[in-house]
Order: sequence, then C-alpha cells, then structure tokens
Amino acid sequence: MNTAYPELFELSVAEKLKLIGELWDSIAENPSQVPVPEWHLEELERREKEHLQNPQPGESWEVVKQRLLDRNG
Repeated sequence: MNTAYPELFELSVAEKLKLIGELWDSIAENPSQVPVPEWHLEELERREKEHLQNPQPGESWEVVKQRLLDRNG
C-alpha cells in the first residue's frame, strides 16, 4: 500500500465513512475552490442550448422515480 496516510486504512468502515462525510462537508464549505472540469462546463452549455431551443417542461419526480423503480424492479 503506497499512501501518505497508512493509518487511515486501520480505521473501521464506520470511522472511514464518518471521515469521508467530514471531508466532503469541509470541501462543500468552499465550492468556489472546487475545480470544475472543462467538459462539465461544455455539457452544461450544451444542455442549456438544447433547453432554450426546445423548452418543454421536464417530468415530475414521481414519474422519474416510477420509471427507475420499474427498470430496476
């Protein structure tokens, strides 16, 4: 194992999950510091353009949820 923090691998699963949550929360406190890949920005632009050309309303959460349940059920 090649890591700067080998002691982290000695933590229990519950401790690791708690640490992940705490790290995520600390990252979320400064969203402007999180790098956004260029392809994400391009995809957002593409979707916005598509929406502006065809501004139909989306589906309700209930419809989407049922479709997902049907697909995975």
